[in-house]
Amino acid sequence: MTALLEVIDLRTSFRTDDGIVKAVDGVTFSVEKGKTIGIVGESGSGKSVTCLTVMGLNDKRRATSTGSVLLDGKEILGASGDELSDIRGAKIAMIFKDPMTSLNPVKSIGWQLSEAVLVHQDVTTKAARARALELLRAVGIPRAEVRIDDYPHQFSGGMRQRVMIAMALVNNPDILIADEPTTALDVTTQAQILTLIRRLQDEFHMAIVMITHDLGVIAEIADDVVVMYAGKVVEQGPVDDLFERPQHPYTWGLLGSLPRLHGESERLYQIPGQPPSLLRPPPGCAFNPRCEFTFDRCTAEIPPLVDVGGDQHRHRCLLDDARRAELWEKKKVEIRGEAA
Repeated sequence: MTALLEVIDLRTSFRTDDGIVKAVDGVTFSVEKGKTIGIVGESGSGKSVTCLTVMGLNDKRRATSTGSVLLDGKEILGASGDELSDIRGAKIAMIFKDPMTSLNPVKSIGWQLSEAVLVHQDVTTKAARARALELLRAVGIPRAEVRIDDYPHQFSGGMRQRVMIAMALVNNPDILIADEPTTALDVTTQAQILTLIRRLQDEFHMAIVMITHDLGVIAEIADDVVVMYAGKVVEQGPVDDLFERPQHPYTWGLLGSLPRLHGESERLYQIPGQPPSLLRPPPGCAFNPRCEFTFDRCTAEIPPLVDVGGDQHRHRCLLDDARRAELWEKKKVEIRGEAA
């Protein structure tokens, strides 16, 4: 099947007073219609900047992007403002991580949803409002016919996130980018939002790019995974394969931070140190200052992205295959509490 969205060797740098920040450094991935790809990593790993670049939302006065972004086979990286305005919302839409700052506080929910319809569709104001009401009901807003005239501050965090999902879907986009849509929500509301996104994906048959720092969310919703660190892809592949036989020590650390559903309560595994400064990244592998398995080559060579085997599973680690497999079997016992 042809990919609906293809991102090829994407690089985004920002000019700052202190120097050039390489926020995205050679990212490549694709997603097909009806499928979900998860992009995971710590804050500052380049997840959100990758998707803002895809959407053409970076400040062009400071940002420079190269590579290729193909939407249904058409290049959109570097497209004009008018072209991007036609694409955003209609072909590709985004749910931002903070709905309170993404919604206009002085306009009603109904007005904001209707405006999104009127921008992209040649319909009457009445028809636009009807579509807005339809989507509010679809995302589970109770008494939608009344709440449509309320303002953002009158909604809870979970309900505001539902409104953002409705706004993203109001024009039936082909691709939905969800930037940490469950951040700052309680566990029950998080589960409701993820269930809602999956149901709407089945209903609208759209592709989803899910940005998160939580591999638990990825396990629940994604078909494929991209693990990012310091602006680079350090591992990517089908979700089941990546969870079953992860190849990169950073991925091992992320898996170790997931709470267990059984066994005694223990302190979660913690990756030591902090993500590197992208102004002055460490030599060699960017993860080497935090990696417990670092050896001489790690500080001298930048690892290439290499294939593990079939199913498009790739990683960026200099450990040889036998040593990596041996270390994972030991690490698996430590972070999962299970025998090899």
